Amino acid sequence: MDKEFQAHETAVIDAGCRIGRGTVVWHFSHLMSGCIVGERCSIGQNVVISPGVVLGNGVKVQNNVSVYTGVTCEDDVFLGPSCVFTNVINPRSAVPRKDEFRPTRVERGASIGANATIVCGHTIGAYALIGAGAVVTRDVPPYALVVGNPARHIGWVSEYGHRLRFDTDGRATCPESGARYLLQEGKVVRVDE
Repeated sequence: MDKEFQAHETAVIDAGCRIGRGTVVWHFSHLMSGCIVGERCSIGQNVVISPGVVLGNGVKVQNNVSVYTGVTCEDDVFLGPSCVFTNVINPRSAVPRKDEFRPTRVERGASIGANATIVCGHTIGAYALIGAGAVVTRDVPPYALVVGNPARHIGWVSEYGHRLRFDTDGRATCPESGARYLLQEGKVVRVDE
């Protein structure tokens, strides 16, 4: 383990974890053997990071989140308080299904709101924004804004998380960063002009 991270005295960090420089692990959290946590991450209170989970650099995991085996979060992902991941579609206590885990990928810069549920086997695209309490049951495209149960696509957001308003040519500008975006054939891309 890289000792250039900080962990509260109540945190449990199993042997075999890889934790990057500048990461902070808060009260009562448990990082299990075989997990990988990048640099400059913030692991909130009462968080569980299971074996095989990969968190990129700059990931923020808020309080009361369990990140189960099969989940990969790329750089700069935000996991809101009490959001939920699953890793089996049809769990039963009496039926072992560890060989049926379905992977979930959260791409760079995406944010998952408080109390949202991410059903396993899906990809949340880069910079997507999952609204609080949403239940994600399918892939979410990059820059998409989804809300509700089941989660439905209601718009697009910038890399700074602002709602994008596209003109008749399919162009929009982030009001905070000034970055420009293009909507074509149901996909948003950032365009630097």
